[in-house]
Amino acid sequence: MTIQNLNEECPKKITLKLLPPMMRGVELGKFSFGSGAINLLLSEGLDLSEILSEMIVRHSVGDWGEVCKEDWQENNRAAANGDRILSAYTVTNRKFWVITEWDRSVTTVLLPEEY
Repeated sequence: MTIQNLNEECPKKITLKLLPPMMRGVELGKFSFGSGAINLLLSEGLDLSEILSEMIVRHSVGDWGEVCKEDWQENNRAAANGDRILSAYTVTNRKFWVITEWDRSVTTVLLPEEY
């Protein structure tokens, strides 16, 4: 799936390899990427599509990554009840957040300091 990024300062098109909607536990909406997250991945020479797809797929199936037990439970509740969901993953020794808004209109991948 090639998507149009919502952020103008980031690359205009990123190809994501996602699961079909019927296999996801979370509706993702549109996608947005923090410029800091994109620039960090590019500066490390990593494949944007591969890394972003991996994080988003994990998030979409309820693998919340590196959150505490309480946040994991809160995300499970939020996925069922329509609240905001936040996952955390480490790539190149840096933490990345994946956030899906409560109304499932947008999922954003960003660095914590971009929040």
